[in-house]
Amino acid sequence: MRFIFKTDYGQDINLAKHGGHVFWYSALVLLLLAAPWLFAEYWLAQLTFVLIYSVVGLGLMLLAGFTGLFSIGHAAFLGVGAYTQAVFVNMGVPFPIALVLAGLLSAAVGIIVGLPALRVKGIYLGIATLSFGFIVEEVLARWESVTGGNSGIHVKHPDLFGYKVDSAIGFYFLCLFVVIVATLGILNLLRSPTGRAFVAIRDSEISAQSMGIHLARYKTLSFALSAALAGIGGALYAHKLTFISPDQFNILQSIDLLLMVVIGGLGSVHGAFLGAIFLISMPQVISLTKDYLPAVIGQAPGLQGLVYGLVLIMFVLFEPMGIYGRWLKVRTYLQIFPFYRKGLFKRQKSFLKSDRLK
Repeated sequence: MRFIFKTDYGQDINLAKHGGHVFWYSALVLLLLAAPWLFAEYWLAQLTFVLIYSVVGLGLMLLAGFTGLFSIGHAAFLGVGAYTQAVFVNMGVPFPIALVLAGLLSAAVGIIVGLPALRVKGIYLGIATLSFGFIVEEVLARWESVTGGNSGIHVKHPDLFGYKVDSAIGFYFLCLFVVIVATLGILNLLRSPTGRAFVAIRDSEISAQSMGIHLARYKTLSFALSAALAGIGGALYAHKLTFISPDQFNILQSIDLLLMVVIGGLGSVHGAFLGAIFLISMPQVISLTKDYLPAVIGQAPGLQGLVYGLVLIMFVLFEPMGIYGRWLKVRTYLQIFPFYRKGLFKRQKSFLKSDRLK
């Protein structure tokens, strides 16, 4: 089930598969650069949250979508990065150095989690990461001398070696720069031997091992890189909120992150961004539409959870490849029209996950 019709061997390794990619992604970057002057302050703040969650989504997508290792406690890495950033920035450490330290410490914690997780997979790996998430949340709540405990901790504005980023526009551009660097890094990683090893492990561990891929090394590396990106996203998250507490990095946050990559589209870089847009925009859509619903439904306290659950069930049943998978099907239909045939996108028994193009 292929969606991109290649005409050149270079398309396998080029970042831009064709001229259309260069045009549309350049237009997107220009739009994002002009966003502070096109959108109101509130919507710019929501766009900033989309960028922050996109960084975290890229890390979780690398782990779950490209390596096949699911984490139900990923909010723990988000919390480690957020508190590391808060502690070091409040001590006077410049923002870039604190950001690197947040990523490195989160990566170290990811290695600690990844090593025991090498012996388990599937639902047992999910349970292991879930348990780790509870442990980190408890540590953040009990280590009051560093984290402030349940009282939380305030975070200073980013300090770029003497230049204070204390405006919403300045912080937006800072997040945009981090997202672009992280995206280019992930794209280059996926077309390298390391990225191809991750995909091979996802498709078949036995086949990957028979080709000489060291499973323990690459699984641990995937956990470390995923945790590092989550930590960097957590650092930006802490600055955006300016106040963090342990209850912000609980199991519900982990479920939201997993929901983000599943609905966005597992196994695609685009899915991380589409999932982040969904995660941030859905509460806004619910708040705008609930006034038009009957009071019994619109004023129900669990309305958001109900909508999330229904959306997830619908995607699992009717579109397992997420929002990006649906877009690929629509685009392919338009490309081959009127030669579209019924059942073109039906999965075959011989289907391999690696046939899904990123």
